[in-house]
Amino acid sequence: MIVNSKQKAEQTGKSMNDYLAPRVREIQPSGIRRFFDLASGNKDIITLGVGEPDFITPWHVREACVYSLERGYTSYTSNAGTPELREAIAEYLYTSFDVKYNPKDEILVTVGGSEAIDLALRALVEPGDEILVPVPCYISYSPIISIGGGVPVEVETFAKDNFKLKAEHFKAKITPKSKLLILSYPSNPTGGIMTYEDWLPIAKLVEENDLIVISDEIYAELTYGEKHVSFASLPGMKDRTILVSGFSKAFAMTGWRMGYACGHPELIYAMLKIHQYTVMCAPVMGQVAALEALKNGLEDKDHMVDSYNQRRRLIVQGLRDIGLECHEPEGAFYAFPSIQSTGLSSEEFAKGLLLEAKVAAVPGNVFGAGGEGYLRCSYATSVSQLSEALHRMGQYIHKLKQG
Repeated sequence: MIVNSKQKAEQTGKSMNDYLAPRVREIQPSGIRRFFDLASGNKDIITLGVGEPDFITPWHVREACVYSLERGYTSYTSNAGTPELREAIAEYLYTSFDVKYNPKDEILVTVGGSEAIDLALRALVEPGDEILVPVPCYISYSPIISIGGGVPVEVETFAKDNFKLKAEHFKAKITPKSKLLILSYPSNPTGGIMTYEDWLPIAKLVEENDLIVISDEIYAELTYGEKHVSFASLPGMKDRTILVSGFSKAFAMTGWRMGYACGHPELIYAMLKIHQYTVMCAPVMGQVAALEALKNGLEDKDHMVDSYNQRRRLIVQGLRDIGLECHEPEGAFYAFPSIQSTGLSSEEFAKGLLLEAKVAAVPGNVFGAGGEGYLRCSYATSVSQLSEALHRMGQYIHKLKQG
């Protein structure tokens, strides 16, 4: 008699959950997706929750993909990505952000920026290593650090500092076990950015404490006023930095899952070894589309940035007008207003806003320390939708004040 795993679990008194690795069991589901799932399927709900452009990928980029399929481009590429795409990435980073990489051995094309971050952590982290993470931040960092056996250490940033990483707070969290610093500027969820002058004391501490940096720069193109400064462009930081970026946000290519990592050849080679045994290579059709985006899509990118800037001004002023304090986001496409004046927790406010006002936003507490008392509102949606969302939020806050 053949006994399957479910029957065996029943015989031994175990549940299937008992077979899971403890560090995986302990990971909480995404707080962003939880609110997105609550909102999905209800046409009356305006969603300010998911960080996805409302633009579709420009036609000429989609057409390049279609044409590649018509020509039969359906095979594997080099594990690191096509030479043409790596060369285009190198040229783009040099002309846009003054960082120079050799496309042959310092650039790896990945399945989205998320894979690049995962590869970097798996290549570098040993059990017990402490990984410093400025918070509030993108919710995936701590879970994937923990999966690899590392220990996430939160470094809090504050609205009074425009959510910039301050050297004194960073230094206070460094210990002999510190190995990596994960940076994410422009910031999701706060919209904070770092200038060259902001980076200098951080770079000094990185060098003094012999740290490696993973710099997630997926929102690099989305800044309003100040130009993005890549951490890798600072003196002495290029070899210590794994620069991660991709095409999802600036080029409206979220579903294509096209990203890349750049860094010292030895670090990229280590990541490549993991990459080749897990996903082999990024899809060739996506690589063709990404190449077209870099060659002929920069005007499309600039048009989208101009539109986000218009929406940014609308939502920040609108939030202030309805009584919510909101610092000025200078990058990405998120506003991060304080809801502390309402007396509700982030979860309570977000749930009430969804159920009573039919507006979905993400409670700030899911983004780590310092996020409680805030709400993440994506303005990557139409002006009409933003205006209606602000109207509904205003009514909800008025109702709260009335008791």
